[in-house]
Parts: sequence; C-alpha cells; structure tokens
Amino acid sequence: MYVCICNQVSDRAIKASIQEGATTMRALYKEHSIGSQCGKCCQCAKKLLNNELIKIAETQFQVA
Repeated sequence: MYVCICNQVSDRAIKASIQEGATTMRALYKEHSIGSQCGKCCQCAKKLLNNELIKIAETQFQVA
C-alpha cells in the first residue's frame, strides 16, 4: 500500500529502509522525502516506523 502518494512511497519501501538501518523520521525523509509535500503520510509512516522498531527490538531481546 502507498503510504506517501505524493512521492509514491510504499509501506514495503519504508519497512525495507528500517531493516537497512533507518531509525528516525528524518532518516525516512532523507531516503524517501516522506512528509515533504502535503504531510498526510507522516502519521502512518511514524506508526510503521515504531511498529518495525518494536519488532526488531523484540527479536534482538529474544536472541540475547
């Protein structure tokens, strides 16, 4: 699904960026220009970011 229609950024692209090391909205902005146009995508992108970071943290906690 598209998260940012203005810049044609999908949830898959955002998740891939997070898996590659993006941990902030600023990092997503630099890579995908999230929120640079109308800004309606910011809330959804932030939820995706938080959920993915929680998943990563839980995975690392289970391994340790």
